[in-house]
Amino acid sequence: MLTLKEFLAKEVIPALGCTEPGAVALATARARQEVAGEPVDRVGVRVSDSIYKNGMNVGVPGAAGETGNALAAALSVTAGNADLGLEVLRNCTPADVHLAKQLLSQGKVKLVCLPEVHGVYIEASVFTAHHAATCVIEGEHSRIVDVTVDGKDVYTRQHGATGGDGRDHGPLGDVDYATLLGLADQMDPDDIEYVMHGVEINQALARHGLDDPSTSGLGAGRAVSQLIAKNQISTDLSFLVRVYASAAADARMGGAQLSAMSAAGSGNQGIAAMLPVAVVAEAMGKSREETARAVVVSLLSTSFIRSRTGRLTPVCGSAVAAGAGAAAGISVLLGGTRRHAARAVQIVLSNTAGMVCDGAKGTCALRIGTAATEAYLAALMAVNDQGINAAQGIVDESVDVTAENVARLNAEGMGHVDQVLIQILEDRARRYERDAAGSDA
Repeated sequence: MLTLKEFLAKEVIPALGCTEPGAVALATARARQEVAGEPVDRVGVRVSDSIYKNGMNVGVPGAAGETGNALAAALSVTAGNADLGLEVLRNCTPADVHLAKQLLSQGKVKLVCLPEVHGVYIEASVFTAHHAATCVIEGEHSRIVDVTVDGKDVYTRQHGATGGDGRDHGPLGDVDYATLLGLADQMDPDDIEYVMHGVEINQALARHGLDDPSTSGLGAGRAVSQLIAKNQISTDLSFLVRVYASAAADARMGGAQLSAMSAAGSGNQGIAAMLPVAVVAEAMGKSREETARAVVVSLLSTSFIRSRTGRLTPVCGSAVAAGAGAAAGISVLLGGTRRHAARAVQIVLSNTAGMVCDGAKGTCALRIGTAATEAYLAALMAVNDQGINAAQGIVDESVDVTAENVARLNAEGMGHVDQVLIQILEDRARRYERDAAGSDA
């Protein structure tokens, strides 16, 4: 079994922008690295249905509100740095964006959806006059498994237990929930500082979302904050956690050039898992160590659920997995035991398990806000021994079985959801193109 430090290194890492376009940019930059110094003739990117859906309408960092996986790939050609991992576009400039948009307008970047492939899968190829380089990412957003130049391997990673379905059958896949939570007992001062650094990164996103409307997407967090200021809703913690979680998601989905500390492969999950816990901890006057310990419980719980369901699923990971994680973490702040944490997870899962993911975009802030509020309420119920007290519906007597039930709901019950959603999104895009063509005529 992995240690806490190994868990944090694997599951809690900085990411700039939405992780799906970020992963597309990373794969493209890594392929580009192999043919550096040569003019690019064209770029071809093949992605799973999940990557395709999630990257269609989300802002790309530094691109002034422009969206999409294809733009991320083009921008990575002009300014990507594969050595930065999921912060690959950290150093892009307006001039780089201009060049990237030129590549797109010239038809030099082609993005193809592979409808039969699910989870995390990206195959990016960069072609020059003399060479072709390809990078494949699979299973996790930063997990490069193959790099080839002119068909010859220059890097190959053993595929291991993580497959194209996005499910993680590695060190988290066979660990029960109670045992996994035991990792929180391993925290040392370095772990505390790393976790709190992640909290501070996500708090910076929240402040941006509240203060800068220009790159703050829907503005859901700011809207709730204004309602509080007008005394139209109360200032209790259920709304305060919503304000900060939503505001951070606003900034991230809007393309703000600020990193998020991700959880289980998603920046939005990192926001939803960490910020509600941090807001409650601050309101209760908890110490830095107490806050970090509760946040770790949240992160462990989030990754536990994601290890069962997969990295990318038809249901919203932020609302389901991270919302449940935040509930567990808040219950610890409220004086709850691990039994209470498990109960809080059960309450959130029973409430949000069917919430559909219709791709990354501005309205994700609404769902993350919902997750934050429900996490706080679930924690309160759990520590007061209220809520679910018997198996019913998707909820079983243990968190372990419930998580497997949620996984089955995703894999078996919602197997065609992504395809339907992609069709809806593509139909809309075609309608907009027709309308634009008509207005130009």
